[in-house]
Parts: sequence; C-alpha cells; structure tokens
Amino acid sequence: MASTRAAIRYAKAILDLANSKGVAEAVNNDMKSIASTIENNEELKAFIENQTTKVEVKESALLEVFANVNGVTKGLFHLLFENKRFEILNAIAVEYNKLFDESNGVETAKVTTAIPMDEALEAKVLEKVATLSDKKITIENIVDPSIIGGFILRIGDNQYNASVANRLQVLKRELSN
Repeated sequence: MASTRAAIRYAKAILDLANSKGVAEAVNNDMKSIASTIENNEELKAFIENQTTKVEVKESALLEVFANVNGVTKGLFHLLFENKRFEILNAIAVEYNKLFDESNGVETAKVTTAIPMDEALEAKVLEKVATLSDKKITIENIVDPSIIGGFILRIGDNQYNASVANRLQVLKRELSN
C-alpha cells in the first residue's frame, strides 16, 4: 500500500498548493476529470501504468489529453515526471477529491442499487441521508444487480441496508431459528 500512502502525500501537497493559490476547486474539477478519464479508458490506464514507456512521453501525452487543466495540475504532471511516478496519478486524483470534500465539509454517500437510481429514489435516499448526517452530501451510485432491489446506503462508517437481498437473508435466518 506504499503507492496509496504516496498518493495521499501528493494529494495533500497539491491541495495545500491549490489552496494557497486560491484554485482548489478548479484543481478538484481537474482531478475528477482525470480520475474518470483514466477509469473509463483502458488504453490510457495501460499507457500510464506501462513501465517501459518513457516518462517524457507520458508527460507530453497527459499535457495533450488534459490540455485545459489548471497550472497546479500541470505542475503535478511535471512532478510525477521528475519522480517517475505516473502510475499513481489516478490514486492521487481520487485522494485529492476526498481531501477537497473533507476540507469543505462534504461527505460522500455511497448508494448501492440494483439498477441506476432515478430522481425519485435519489430524493428518497437524500431524505434518509439527512437523518444520518448534517454535512453536505454528494451521492455516488454503485450498481449491483445482486441486491435484487431497494438500496444500501453507506456514509463513512455507517451503513443502512434496505436491500431486498438483505430482507431475504433476515427472513431466512428467522425461519431457520
């Protein structure tokens, strides 16, 4: 997990720098874009993680792919170039988003549903969230058909399981007792 620790260190340093320049939110948007682009593009992910590709090539490719990013983000690319650590870029982006949200009192609620959430379910979930947390909440929807229906809500260490699969488990336990 050394790469995760390194990613956290980089993310903290980048957030401090971005805060000092008043561009933390712009860099947060860059990091969201970087994380989702890498996660949704296998070729880019493989390219970044490839140990045989020269770091100069990686840096110039990233500067091309993410041409419109903030100067602080471009500085991160250069730092990763100097330290030959491009493989942790995605982890840094994810950690930066977490730290940015924490520093702004925003908590992420992970909501697992059997199918993608519609507005009605999102409203229901936000209603439940309001009873569990007084922070500003952003919702991350995870789709897992194995829960059959309903939803599982996780905020920090708290979990609220309103899935059909869970109700069936409970019923099965009660019947076997």
